[in-house]
Amino acid sequence: MATITGIILTHNEQDHIAACIDGLRWTDAILVFDSFSADETVERARAAGARVVQHSFEDYGRQRNAAMLAVITDWVFFVDADERVSPELAEEIRAKIGGPERGWSAPRHNYIFGKLTLWAGWYPDYQLRVLHRASARYDPQRPVHEEALLKGSQGKLSQPIIHYNYRDVAHFIAKQEKYTDIEAGERHRRGQKPRVRTYLTMPLREFMRRFITLKGYRDGWHGLRLSVLMGWYELQTWIRVRRLWQAEEIQGNHIHK
Repeated sequence: MATITGIILTHNEQDHIAACIDGLRWTDAILVFDSFSADETVERARAAGARVVQHSFEDYGRQRNAAMLAVITDWVFFVDADERVSPELAEEIRAKIGGPERGWSAPRHNYIFGKLTLWAGWYPDYQLRVLHRASARYDPQRPVHEEALLKGSQGKLSQPIIHYNYRDVAHFIAKQEKYTDIEAGERHRRGQKPRVRTYLTMPLREFMRRFITLKGYRDGWHGLRLSVLMGWYELQTWIRVRRLWQAEEIQGNHIHK
């Protein structure tokens, strides 16, 4: 029978970690791969019976690759601390990992501000999280929105991961600030430069994509608010890209003086 480890990447997740571990007790091993939390994440994880390894964080792709090197089972199942795994999903994963596929994607039920959000791009939100360890690695060129590269085919699960995504607007802003910095750095690395019109057209395009194309309007006020917020952070990303180019130009001028 194929073996599987549940892996949870953590940083300051003391409020979520015990419940997340409880949802993985059906696996053969549970690894909490922690990037030196300053709260009680590590202590609570060990108290709940998980193995803990601490590793400095560079980006999400490299962190997941390092975590896979720390286990010996045939398969791994990556779960975020604010995600939960139902018995139905656990049963489906166990049934699937004996087949020829080298990876499985699961849909997610995203709870945003306490509401299950099925529009504006938040569902089905497939996540490739069940990986045959010897056949997968994460693309080191994708530091944000990390992508698993598989040697072999993949399938789709029907049961969702439950994701308690953002508690409230303040929590949303705190997480988006981090993601925006990472995404801006990646766009700068790829050589993308904003033009004057970029600051208007790209946020508007993101809003329209979320609210119209991805039918955020079906979630009413909730969908409108989320679409506006995602448009706002598209603007913030391009502003930070501009600052990175400006900083590089200033540094270059200093070098040539």
